[in-house]
Amino acid sequence: MIFTELVTLIMGISIVFYVIFGGADFGAGIIELFTGDSGNETISKAIAPVWEANHIWLIIAVVIMFNGFPEAYAVFSTALHIPILIALIGIIFRGAAFTFRHYDAFKDGSEKWYSLIFRVSSIVTVLFLGITVSAMFSGTIPTSVDVGFYAYFIAPWANLFSLFVGIFFTILSAYIAAIFLLGEVKSEDGYNLIRKFSYRLFAAAVVCGLFIFASSYYQELAFHEAFFKQPISLACGVLATVLVPFIFKLINGEKVWRTRLLAGIQITAILIGWLMIQYPNLILFTDGSTLSIYDASAPEITMKILFGALVFGVCSIFPSLYYLFRIFKIKI
Repeated sequence: MIFTELVTLIMGISIVFYVIFGGADFGAGIIELFTGDSGNETISKAIAPVWEANHIWLIIAVVIMFNGFPEAYAVFSTALHIPILIALIGIIFRGAAFTFRHYDAFKDGSEKWYSLIFRVSSIVTVLFLGITVSAMFSGTIPTSVDVGFYAYFIAPWANLFSLFVGIFFTILSAYIAAIFLLGEVKSEDGYNLIRKFSYRLFAAAVVCGLFIFASSYYQELAFHEAFFKQPISLACGVLATVLVPFIFKLINGEKVWRTRLLAGIQITAILIGWLMIQYPNLILFTDGSTLSIYDASAPEITMKILFGALVFGVCSIFPSLYYLFRIFKIKI
């Protein structure tokens, strides 16, 4: 059992890192929708060295689900294959568009189409990733495919709750990107523009969060009740709220690295609060039954080997990422 919990912990950490680093990546494309071509150069330079590396955390989480919790992987990759497929198509289109826009040696006007695809696919990808995650936790997946195509493949994610969760993750990604970009802009006007974006995006995230609770109540889901019954989730919610004035003060004082640190703690608190509502369940079904990490866990020997491989992998990843950031992001 201990290896099941350790592997779950690493999967949770991978999800948190992906939301923070991958979210900043996706959010940069979303912010471009509002800044237009004037933000292209800054955003391209900011994400160019690391946009591919950020996906390592998603790959780790998927590999853990596939190898460590195959029963849960089979359920969510079957029932939710439509939003997953849309998100994967978005990742491919986004990456290809960014590559051609940033690295193409020929400037023949096609950059504007690559920029459009990059921005739209950034929203589509993170929106459907959020919708997929919400469907796993909302208790809308039937236990059997015999209920029909719509009930099994569409209804679990095509509902108000999942839509608001998807929008929340989209706004959250843009907020993370805005905080990150504060340290990348070179002019005072650019800083003030991103500062205003960060305020508005945080306000939008709060409003969307309220809609998540309202939709959970409207659809008679367990999410809102589970949140208030879980003390760790409540504590994380309080912490994320308490940090708001400190973050805004640091933004106004142009303390970039301290702003990033506090915002990272804030996002981590939100995600831990969310994950603790669900723990130890991986999937909730419509009949109230669950598939927990213990129900879906692979045999003990598999979890032991998987944990060993993850430890080896993590020991390789962090030095590599540090070296990558040292080369491209840290001024020596």
